[in-house]
Amino acid sequence: MTALSRTLDSLKVGLPVASQGLTMFPLLEPAAPERSYLLLDEALDADLAEVSEISQGGSVPELLFVNRSDRDILLLDGEELVGAKQNRVINLSILIGAATSVKIPVSCVEAGRWAWRSTRFSSGKRKLNASARRAKMRGVSGSLERNGERATGQIQSEVWRSVEEKMGVLACASPTRSLHDVYDSVEARLEPVRAAFLPVTHQVGAAFAIAGTIVGVDLFDAHSTLVKMLPKLVDSYAVDALERAVVDADAAPAGTSMEDVARLLHRIGSATAKEYAAIGKGTDLRIESMRVHGAALLVDGHITHFSAFPE
Repeated sequence: MTALSRTLDSLKVGLPVASQGLTMFPLLEPAAPERSYLLLDEALDADLAEVSEISQGGSVPELLFVNRSDRDILLLDGEELVGAKQNRVINLSILIGAATSVKIPVSCVEAGRWAWRSTRFSSGKRKLNASARRAKMRGVSGSLERNGERATGQIQSEVWRSVEEKMGVLACASPTRSLHDVYDSVEARLEPVRAAFLPVTHQVGAAFAIAGTIVGVDLFDAHSTLVKMLPKLVDSYAVDALERAVVDADAAPAGTSMEDVARLLHRIGSATAKEYAAIGKGTDLRIESMRVHGAALLVDGHITHFSAFPE
């Protein structure tokens, strides 16, 4: 049994909560440990880390992350960084050791700007929408298998396409074609969904369904990580639900049960994962099949973050 299968098989599926076409099934683990690392927002807000362009000229697919703290810092797949020459999102989950500087792979989510706005990046407090994360995950997994790279032009094109589609369907005007502007344009519709999806006791993750179909799973190694990340997660799935509501306004929702979620987790845990040396600490696990796309960061024998998107 692998670390991923052990982790997924140990989870309990909690009672679902639904709002505006989006349903969350809490994933529960009473034995989850406390985390020892900082999260991106915590580190940046406390000035314990710095993110900048790699040079004065910059490079779209990579940034420089400096950890000035005495603790590890966890960067999560899809988290948004705003400022510098253009806004970016992080391409995969990375655990950066204390007092360490690392170049991190990113994708641009602001195609219409390449001009200095600040010397450092700040957190956008947002996360790339789930459908775009799925496309990016597939791209990163394929690129890792082919040539060991985690940022390519093809991955970037998929992310830009997703932002453009969101702008069109949600009727968002953005002079720099910015994902951040897309979220801001629908904030009034996201807020009640976010307010409805509150963390429950022992929750370490969630499976999300749109119109009754499971579209993604995110799992962390600690309840406190889930509590901090849940608003970003809910927004990333809720903005896809808003788009689906516009496109498929007359579609009848399917049904999803707690048992369906448990079966999906077992199926994912049984899949074969390929292993790659991670950026920073740990091992990068990748699952690519006809039925599911998944990625996990494995550190010291346990899953720090896992996400998956079924077909």
